[in-house]
Amino acid sequence: MLDDGLQYQLLNLLSSSPKISQRAMAASLGLSLGKINYALKALMEKGLVKAEEFCNSKNKRAYSYILTPKGMEEKANITLRYFRRKMKEYEELQKELAELEKEVNRLAAQESSK
Repeated sequence: MLDDGLQYQLLNLLSSSPKISQRAMAASLGLSLGKINYALKALMEKGLVKAEEFCNSKNKRAYSYILTPKGMEEKANITLRYFRRKMKEYEELQKELAELEKEVNRLAAQESSK
């Protein structure tokens, strides 16, 4: 099972660069080639992505990874979930930073009064 973060990254990458190689995907996302292969197979099994064979400029077989209509819909859903999760993390971080700032100001006031 793929987490939303990885699905989001892959679907986003594939929607903008369908002819990208698995090796380039791995380098772009900082993942192993095996992890990319596993993730692509999982996306294909779910019907979110289909692979189409083509000949690249070096006359080698290559694949184009196309988002299916179901894949486009899932990308939109994942994007929304990913955005909401990141906004929640951002808001929590803002609260934590505000508390830290209060603590630093308190400590600075104590030091200056000595």
